[in-house]
Amino acid sequence: MASMTIEVPDGALAAMRQDSVGFAKEMRLAAAVKWYELRRVSQGLTAEIAGISRAEFVVALGRFGASPFQATAEEILREAGV
Repeated sequence: MASMTIEVPDGALAAMRQDSVGFAKEMRLAAAVKWYELRRVSQGLTAEIAGISRAEFVVALGRFGASPFQATAEEILREAGV
């Protein structure tokens, strides 16, 4: 696994009311959710990026107001031949 160092203003930690470990975990999750929304990665990979199980990731999607489905209603209907 790769390791990175990211500089974050102290005020961001205070605003999120988290220590650096909690902030890093939340940032990984937020990035994973956004990449999933953009259809850049699958649920399985985004869960791995976030460091949680796929089931926990699906629950987290709801917390972020994101859909667990990457296909649109139109795409599903088209595939169904409707």
